[in-house]
Amino acid sequence: MTSPLRIIPLGGFGEVGRNLTVLELDGDIICIDCGLMFPDSDMPGVDIVLPNFTYLEENVDRIKGYFITHGHEDHHGALPYILPRAPAPVFATKLTRGLIEVKLKEHGLLDSTEIHTIHPDDTIEIGPFKVEPFRVSHSIPDSVGFGIETPYGMVVHTAEFKFDLTPVNGQLTDIRRLVSYAERGVIALLSDSTNAERAGHTPSEAIVAEALERVFERAPGRIILATFASNISRVQEVINIATEFERKVALVGRSMEKNTAMAMELGYLKDDEGVIMSLQELEEIPHEDAVIVCTGTQGEPNSALVRMAHDRHREVSIVPGDTVVVSASPIPGNEEPVHQTLDHLFRHGADVLYQALTPVHVSGHGSREELALMLTIVAPRYFVPNGGEYRMLALHAKLAEGLGIPSENIFVIESGNVIEIDDKGARVLERTVPGEYIYVDGSGVGDVGESVLRDRRLLARDGFVVAAVNMRDGEPIGQAEIMTSGFVYHRESSEILKELADFTTDFVRKTKAPASEMGDRLKSALGQRIHELTRRRPTIMTVVKEV
Repeated sequence: MTSPLRIIPLGGFGEVGRNLTVLELDGDIICIDCGLMFPDSDMPGVDIVLPNFTYLEENVDRIKGYFITHGHEDHHGALPYILPRAPAPVFATKLTRGLIEVKLKEHGLLDSTEIHTIHPDDTIEIGPFKVEPFRVSHSIPDSVGFGIETPYGMVVHTAEFKFDLTPVNGQLTDIRRLVSYAERGVIALLSDSTNAERAGHTPSEAIVAEALERVFERAPGRIILATFASNISRVQEVINIATEFERKVALVGRSMEKNTAMAMELGYLKDDEGVIMSLQELEEIPHEDAVIVCTGTQGEPNSALVRMAHDRHREVSIVPGDTVVVSASPIPGNEEPVHQTLDHLFRHGADVLYQALTPVHVSGHGSREELALMLTIVAPRYFVPNGGEYRMLALHAKLAEGLGIPSENIFVIESGNVIEIDDKGARVLERTVPGEYIYVDGSGVGDVGESVLRDRRLLARDGFVVAAVNMRDGEPIGQAEIMTSGFVYHRESSEILKELADFTTDFVRKTKAPASEMGDRLKSALGQRIHELTRRRPTIMTVVKEV
């Protein structure tokens, strides 16, 4: 007897990034995507955020494969961290596979990972599932969605898509395949919700090429263009336009260099006229003939553009006459570092262009009319909006209800919820699986939790104070020592620190408690005294030693 079909998001529902959705049937598991998320300003010290892979670790023997929709890191970037803990074969299109291999090689995992190249119109039979990739138009070539045949009907995962009629890479969303799925009966549609707030249609990628041509026509000096390292289509546009305007191009940034080298090797990036040269060679030609393509659109601290903006790049300094183009929109949560980078670029006297000023970037996600078209074509019995923050999912759900899908057949869920489908219908189970964030901090994966981040936020807000005192026979020996960081400015510190040292010494003398109890008592009293003096609440540590 066939077991229920379960749809379990481990990330990407109620957030932008961390995309990983589990489909479970007859004891077998397949995963759609395995992406990371960039930390926001409320996650001090965190490098990246991963889907919660606890469920996969607990069921590792049941995982049949990871099916990756496209080459953006929020859809495949978690593989190097999750595969060692929950290994399984990886299935991806040719370019996506190449980008994954770049990452796995960096982590020493390439030789130990089984990777299969898939093509649109393939059928991959794996366990009880038949997985059919279909082309979608997105901001990177070789993007696919998946039609997944189950005993209950087709599950369609759209991936990130738009209905672009003039894509620069010629890749149209395969409406014919979507119609065929509808004819076979779609039990559930999982559709991208990123642009559910935007009315109308998303502009075609072709308008970016037109905008960039105008930039090249008007720029008096060097052009510095930042884009995602995986945005191979955008890099190709720059190469094509640079060729037309007889400029030379340098690719700057480790990930940019590696990804473009791989794309050229696979034939997805072409430089027939030889306009690409090294940065060192580019420095020898006049600025009016030079173009730099680099990383840094999200304000990443170590990216090429951010280092240039902060005068930390060893080879490139921003000067008046430069035209800087930020060809991407901020991922939600990244607005603050992006705006800081823009401010620094303006301070250097550069002419800075970004999406709010001119169409140097268009979204790769369909807007409301396209989301409605997808719902109309596929005609699912059940609808599960995915790939967006909660308000985006909720708006997508209202759109579906307005198109005639009954509200009881629409499931707005978040990471960790479980949908179950069987012959009796579909429901959200009371049971959940872990869906919380897993943080990568340096070489640690999952060893930093909310309690650590809470401490870091406190330290960042009010600093810390350490009170150290030696005792003998219940009496303090000498004067207590107060050490601080991030607490008081040095000009005002001497008076306050003396006051706190005197308070600590007097408190120990009056309290008459053993050293084993004194630390906690002193911490509470010192915290109250500091608040009386400064109205601040720093983190307090006490060191009380019996000598």
